[in-house]
Amino acid sequence: AYGAEMVFSDAGEGSDGAIRLCREIYNANPDIYFYPDQYNNPANWKAHYEHTGPEIIHQTAGRLTHFVAAMGTSGTFVGVSRRLRRDRPHVKCYSAQPSSGFHGLEGLKHMPTAIVPGIYDSAIADGNLWIETEDAYAMVRRLAREEGVLAGISSGCNVHAATQLARELVEHGEPATIVTVLCDSAEKYLSEHFWDE
Repeated sequence: AYGAEMVFSDAGEGSDGAIRLCREIYNANPDIYFYPDQYNNPANWKAHYEHTGPEIIHQTAGRLTHFVAAMGTSGTFVGVSRRLRRDRPHVKCYSAQPSSGFHGLEGLKHMPTAIVPGIYDSAIADGNLWIETEDAYAMVRRLAREEGVLAGISSGCNVHAATQLARELVEHGEPATIVTVLCDSAEKYLSEHFWDE
């Protein structure tokens, strides 16, 4: 309808394949394309530093103890964590990542094997939570069926990671207020096989 040409990257290469293809297309004709490059653009993490972080601090009214976010572009994790380091330095920040380089969590990165975003800062993390694909899928189903929240795979990863951390803290007798974000919807995943389980 808009006269756009669709270009597809190899699904087997995940978001890294899309990044490489995008760079190739842009570099061939930089005068005709706009390339916001969310993986390397500081405006990405700064938006979360200026807005998401303060909202989390305000909404939790000083009770926040832990923050968890999955690694895609890493903008949410980096921006919120930097804000928490400044305003609430006692809060522990955990990244949630797929458990291996070959996974089914579309858009998320296993940093040890992926193209690492230029905005990513590994020094911010107090720890990393390694998430199995099937656990994130199960959480997406659970959110839909038990809570009526049609969340996407990244959100499922975030909530599973937060509940995993909560279980670990309970086992150690640590009280906690853990915050994560539901950053995507399930609209683009409605035909996926994991809904049938």
